[in-house]
Amino acid sequence: MAILKFRVYLEEDDSVYRDIAIKHKQTFADLHMAILKAYEFDTKHQATFFRSNDAWVKGREISWEVYDKPYQAPPLLMSETIIGSEIFDTNQKFIYQYDFTKNWSFLVVLINVSKEENPKVVYPFVTRKEGIGPQQYGTKSLLGEKFADIEEKYDLSDAAALDGFGTEGEDIAHADAEEDF
Repeated sequence: MAILKFRVYLEEDDSVYRDIAIKHKQTFADLHMAILKAYEFDTKHQATFFRSNDAWVKGREISWEVYDKPYQAPPLLMSETIIGSEIFDTNQKFIYQYDFTKNWSFLVVLINVSKEENPKVVYPFVTRKEGIGPQQYGTKSLLGEKFADIEEKYDLSDAAALDGFGTEGEDIAHADAEEDF
């Protein structure tokens, strides 16, 4: 049985990615769950895959369910669509979107095909993690209410206007610059 390895990039930052190995007979629903688990996201939101070309143009949609939105063609369903049936290229690409409100976008690229299945492994599984993944709900979900307290205690709104640079020594620097002219 063929094992497909996909690299799943965070769209905004290609240095953050997860490699996921999956059997070619597994479904897009299996890949969807593996991506969410790899990035530590919950499973509460809508999701869809799009077949893509090398320029990342969206093609046929493979959706978790049929959503109330216009489609150019009826979507395939993740739970019914075998991954191997949608592989048409040796570096097949997909766009994966999760949580249509927050619009998390991931670029999914087929990076390897192997005929050797490891009997000790339960597929799909993450073979590699690079970079720190994003927090699905921002930093407050990571640190809880304590972060809000710290944020209020150390209000940095005035410092943010300075972009990290103080005004100390500016008069001297301007005087020196005027003397040079």
